[in-house]
Amino acid sequence: MTGGGPEGLTELDELAGLDERRRAWAAEAWRHITTDRLRELITGLVDIPSPTGDEGPLAAHIADTLDAAGCHARVQPVDDRQANAWARLAGDGTGPDLMLYAPIDTLTVGEESEDLPWIGPELRDDMRPRATVHGDLVTGLGASNPKGHAACVMMAAEAIRRAGVPLTGDLVAAFGAGGMPTNARPGGVRYNTGQGAGCSFLLEQGVWTDYAVIAKPGWTVSWDEVGLVWFEVTVGGLHTYVGSRHRLPYDNAIANAGTVALRLEEWFEKYALRHTGGTVAPQGVVASVRGGWPRMAATTPAACTLRVDLRIGPDTTPMRAKREFLAALDTIRDDTGIEVGAEMILAIPGTRTDPDSWVCRSAIGGWEALEGRPHEVIRGNSGATDANILRGRGVPTVRVGMPKVTEAPFEIDFARGMNTVDVRAMERLTRHLVRTAVDTVTRTRGEVEGEPE
Repeated sequence: MTGGGPEGLTELDELAGLDERRRAWAAEAWRHITTDRLRELITGLVDIPSPTGDEGPLAAHIADTLDAAGCHARVQPVDDRQANAWARLAGDGTGPDLMLYAPIDTLTVGEESEDLPWIGPELRDDMRPRATVHGDLVTGLGASNPKGHAACVMMAAEAIRRAGVPLTGDLVAAFGAGGMPTNARPGGVRYNTGQGAGCSFLLEQGVWTDYAVIAKPGWTVSWDEVGLVWFEVTVGGLHTYVGSRHRLPYDNAIANAGTVALRLEEWFEKYALRHTGGTVAPQGVVASVRGGWPRMAATTPAACTLRVDLRIGPDTTPMRAKREFLAALDTIRDDTGIEVGAEMILAIPGTRTDPDSWVCRSAIGGWEALEGRPHEVIRGNSGATDANILRGRGVPTVRVGMPKVTEAPFEIDFARGMNTVDVRAMERLTRHLVRTAVDTVTRTRGEVEGEPE
């Protein structure tokens, strides 16, 4: 190789590890990847609202766009409002099938009625489903996560189709509804609209492959990630009246909940240290508080509830996490005298793909070729994706994506990190997806499974 990083690499170096035929096929596909087309794809995705539970219009747009490129795409309705999209480039049946996957729903909605005041005092332009182009940067709700990654999957499928790569296995480009960690929004027709509901439905309905690559943030190849369990914590107190506070027994559930929340915040830090391993460092948060009558500030409630998200590593079962969490609440009860209990209300296990799996080795080889250096493993991760759904159903899966934009003419906070994408990073990710696909779906099953021909 020449040079010490991507700036010093030639296209031939970036295809290192591929034989002559696959170099030629990948190089031809790369010719069809342009920043102009990526900019066009991402602005089209951002301009169509797709909050969790209402992805139908965006799924239709994706299917129409890919179908127009000859990718044989279709919409897969989940209900009247929610839908997946997927496309298949058929091989000759002798090779393994590979899925390039991305979710398409946004974490927030982009409307004041649902997002304020929780997201901040106002909706900035980047928090709305409207794309704005700043040279190589595109902003708008979900422009990076998840829509920039979905646009890269679309571009990869288009490029391979236009290049006429002779496929042995099928290449599936899939776009899942309900990928965000949420249950139904107000007015939802189904409670289970998030937490990988679309990905699960996709697999249940037979859209299945031998391997998968999910495009989600982080310029690294990840083969394991956390799962999550949710708890509803109930904190006790006494229902009483402000005018009688000094005359009757007083035990305010709202104040007690604050004490419990602070104690849990301390416990989460110790929990993370105990469970850090591999590439994951599972975290926890108290995410919401509910209690009392907003219309009647004169009285205290007999109970207050906290909602907790506790991440779990691949080696921690939901039941082990539940027992550990309940033991922490027992300690809080003993120390403070506060009556507190919890119920586990959601559980998605963490998962791991064997690092020696074909898809992992191929993806890492592509990363190293593009970077011109050994693969850099990013550790300490606590984000969960639909990769858990794919792996949990038995599909070996790796995750690869773009880094968060750090240089911009505006401050990058959490929301702008989700809502800002660099088309140059999109081009690099798309090249990686194409290279991994060409390296996989042009081989025989025996080659990737290590079996004799």
